[in-house]
Amino acid sequence: MTMSYEFQPRPKQKEVLKYKSGWMGVSAVPGSGKTQTLSALAAELIKHIKNDQEILIVTLVNAAARNFANRVDRFIEQMGLLPGIGYRVRTLHGLANDIVRERAGLVGLDETFRIVDERESNDILLDAVTSYLRANPRAGDMYLEHDMDENKANFILRDRFPQDLMTVASAFIKQAKDMKLEPEAVRRYLDRFQQPLPLAQICHAIYVDYQRALNYRGGVDFQDLIRLALKALETDADYLKRLQKRWVYILEDEAQDSSQLQEEILRTLAGKSGNWVRVGDPNQAIYETFTTADPKYLRDFLTEKGVKARELPNSGRSTLSIIKLANRLIDWTLAEHPVEEVRQKQPLTLPHIEPTPAGDPQPNPPDEPQKVVLYPEDFTPSEEIEAVVQSLKRWLPQNPERTVAVLVPRNERGAQVVKALKQHNIEVVELLRSSSSTRETAGALVYILDSLTNPNASASLAMAFKVWRRDDRHDKDLSTRLEKIVKVIRTCKQVEDYLYPRPESDWLETTNVAQLIAEDDTVYSQLLEFRELMRRWQQAFVLPVDQLILTIAADLFTTKADLAIAHSLAVYLRGLGHTNPHWRLPDFLVELRMVAQNKRRVVDLAEEQEYNPEAHKGKVTVATMHAAKGLEWDRVHLMSVNNYDFPSAEPQDRFIGEAWYVRDKLNLQAEALKQLEVAADTLGFHYNEGDASRLARVEYAAERLRLLYVGITRARRELIITWNHGRDGKVFQATPFIALQKWWDDQQKNKER
Repeated sequence: MTMSYEFQPRPKQKEVLKYKSGWMGVSAVPGSGKTQTLSALAAELIKHIKNDQEILIVTLVNAAARNFANRVDRFIEQMGLLPGIGYRVRTLHGLANDIVRERAGLVGLDETFRIVDERESNDILLDAVTSYLRANPRAGDMYLEHDMDENKANFILRDRFPQDLMTVASAFIKQAKDMKLEPEAVRRYLDRFQQPLPLAQICHAIYVDYQRALNYRGGVDFQDLIRLALKALETDADYLKRLQKRWVYILEDEAQDSSQLQEEILRTLAGKSGNWVRVGDPNQAIYETFTTADPKYLRDFLTEKGVKARELPNSGRSTLSIIKLANRLIDWTLAEHPVEEVRQKQPLTLPHIEPTPAGDPQPNPPDEPQKVVLYPEDFTPSEEIEAVVQSLKRWLPQNPERTVAVLVPRNERGAQVVKALKQHNIEVVELLRSSSSTRETAGALVYILDSLTNPNASASLAMAFKVWRRDDRHDKDLSTRLEKIVKVIRTCKQVEDYLYPRPESDWLETTNVAQLIAEDDTVYSQLLEFRELMRRWQQAFVLPVDQLILTIAADLFTTKADLAIAHSLAVYLRGLGHTNPHWRLPDFLVELRMVAQNKRRVVDLAEEQEYNPEAHKGKVTVATMHAAKGLEWDRVHLMSVNNYDFPSAEPQDRFIGEAWYVRDKLNLQAEALKQLEVAADTLGFHYNEGDASRLARVEYAAERLRLLYVGITRARRELIITWNHGRDGKVFQATPFIALQKWWDDQQKNKER
């Protein structure tokens, strides 16, 4: 939504804007205008600082940093001051980089050190995991289900366990670095511990290899960057004083997603007598599964002695009915959740969302209770998608000036929704790991490159032809002809006889091909044209990967969008080539296949634009609920609200973190982190296998409650919630969904009496 910069603060916002100094914590509900309030506060404080001082604003992601800078500049301009001066907006990683760059030698880094991005970090980790399992192929034996068939066990250890060990080792390494433990320190703790800690031993060995590879590259990962920034501050007192003098005020946004290291850095920079404002909503902390963040840090800060605690409870985003539903989820979680451990954890807490007061410049939309629908129907996954698509087909023509989103728990589910919407010719905007356009373009290039790397494979050549003529699929007659040609190409025993025929062995003159050509003379011209294309692409095989991609793209794609995406992919692969000079085309093909399968994110030119729902009226945005945080739409569909995607830690629930082949329903990641924790604890805690897995279910259930809360509070006027019973039909309606549905039905019945 476009915000007005004629800012008229509400009474609770005025309380925040009265801040002058010290430590303050602000708990802000969804849609309360916290970013606007914090920006206004920054602009106000700029008037009171000296020329050599700055306001430091720390936020979560780059897009939020740009948004903050724009808002602050607008406020500053209204005051008659120069924009861009007197403040600095940084993500945590950006701030850590600033600090470490100035003191690289102090923390043991060369001045030319480089930051290894997530993709390269994952590649290094994969090498470390592969190396470990090559030396210890039976490492996972002790965690397999009892009495498992040997063939199945071998399959799991070869094909499934390595993937899961990647996830476990990654979490272990991040946690170790968050605890400021280098591999040598972890080794000492493990050696002194009296119990066997097998998962921690495995992860430590991988950590050693991983860190050695990082050091060899002269690089640091994101977690190192934060750890080393804190080390620099703790080691050089003069440097810390200089930064404290420069950044006289620290304003922290999205503080509910703070980690232990982030809090320590900002606490150190602020100093006990400094000025630090933390703003966030503990009820919107939804990244614990992926990071070391924890909302407890903000909650504890709000009750800390000496901290001024404030609230921003008013929100003009949603109708009163949607607000009541979100507040009911808070109350039910605190008092009626069926699992006591979840209630005790208080995943959702007060304050309630309050509507805006009378005369507010952003009043709540008119209430229409009938437009809040919680479907109890039992859908299959495909039926749920079809129901949502049909609902949107009816709604869109009647609401061309409204915004709408379909929110899903996982990227894969989102991709299925996108495909169904496009089949019904509904315009889609994607906020998934990668857009369908990117995936489709990458997929087309994958088939061509696969044929080039397997020049004797007729099946690969057939798929390359199918990609080249992919537009034929939209016409019934052309599609039939395409399938016939593809089938014939698959019968080509010697690809060379087709692409580089000798007079006595031209594949085009063989019986099967000649018969097809006789039926349709267009076939011959297509096969000749494709032959020339394949020859040209094979000649380009020796070019650098980015030039090869652009050469193929020029022949393969016709739209500006596809060509732009191909250019982005070429640049992306060229970057990989610089960091992996030993890579050959098969390596790049693997990477490109990851993009096509939605397992790797590549930002294309269209995705680089900052997303604004108001710019996409009449279109359907498809996003994960995580990606939707901070956004809002007139109508919102929440899908897949079942007890697999939203478990409640009840006996019948299944958990994504618990692999089916692991004995005793153990969560290997949770167990590994617990083993690290007990080993490093000086009090000498005992390790009980399974305790961490049970606690992980509770913590995951808590996070999913917050994710459901985030999903509900994205809706301004209309909200539709549905569920499905999974691919195997063995999952059920999520417990909080059942509770909300019953409460909502009772509310409507009471109104009718």
